[in-house]
Order: sequence, then structure tokens, then C-alpha cells
Amino acid sequence: MTAAEALKTAHTAGVRVTTDGRDLLLEAQEPPCPDVLNALARHKCEVIALLQPDDDGWSAEDWQALFDERAGIAEFAGGLSRKDAEARAFACCVAEWLIRNPVRSAPGRCLVCGAPEQPHDPLVPFGTEPTGHAWLHHGCWSGWHTGRKSEAIAALAATGIQDRSIR
Repeated sequence: MTAAEALKTAHTAGVRVTTDGRDLLLEAQEPPCPDVLNALARHKCEVIALLQPDDDGWSAEDWQALFDERAGIAEFAGGLSRKDAEARAFACCVAEWLIRNPVRSAPGRCLVCGAPEQPHDPLVPFGTEPTGHAWLHHGCWSGWHTGRKSEAIAALAATGIQDRSIR
């Protein structure tokens, strides 16, 4: 079991896990089962690291809250099945991760292939003005975007958020 899985197990058991410096704080309606406590104890340092804000300023707890909120809205307000609601919530988390972790590159060369802009193959800016742009040829975007989504999925998996629709 990984630290992310220990956190997910605790969350599923109704245990809210937070940190207080170097300690884990647990809140639950009922005392958690020994398996949950053992998993958290075994991975305490890693769990604390997961709960600390990342470079994007969000902790694993923040990502879990976003996931739960989006899944709840999709299921109860949108009428989706739980599985479909969680798939939609996961897609929202991936999109949010991509927004919070932009890639920038200097204009003049494609970030993927390194080639300069050509009259028949212009460089296109991807991103938003405040965060800057990644400059890419139109034909290079698809592979780059697939790689970025893979980065987002891996980063979210490290926080315990996974696409449950493919299991």
C-alpha cells in the first residue's frame, strides 16, 4: 500500500486526515479500524508530504475536496451514475491540474520539435496571457497535450485521485 492509498482508505472509512506540522490529525464520527490506523502510521512521513501544498499551492486534501465536490454535483444535480460522475470529476481534476501547472516556452521555436516557425507551419501559442504560452506547431500539439495529460494523471494519482471508471 502506498501513502496515497492509505489516505484514500482513510477517506473511504470516513476519516478526515490533516497535518499539524509533523503530526497527523484524524477526525472521524467513529474510531477508525486498526487497518486504517496502521496504514497511516506506516506511511506517516509520506502522508504528511502528500498533504502539504505542492508547487501549485494545492495539497492532496484540496484535490480530494475538488474531486468529491465535482462528483457530487455531477451525480446529484446532474443525474449521472456514481461511476460516470466520478469519471467527470476526474476529468475536471485533470483540467484543473493543467491550468495550475502551465508550461511556458520562449517564442521562436516549437517546444516539442525545436524547429522554428515556417510560413507553411506557424507557431501557435497555447496557454493564457497571465501564465505565458507554450509555442508549438499545430502538428506537434496533439502529442504534447497527450504527454501533459499523462503528467496530470500521474500527479493526481500521487495524491490519491485516480480515474475509477477504467477499473
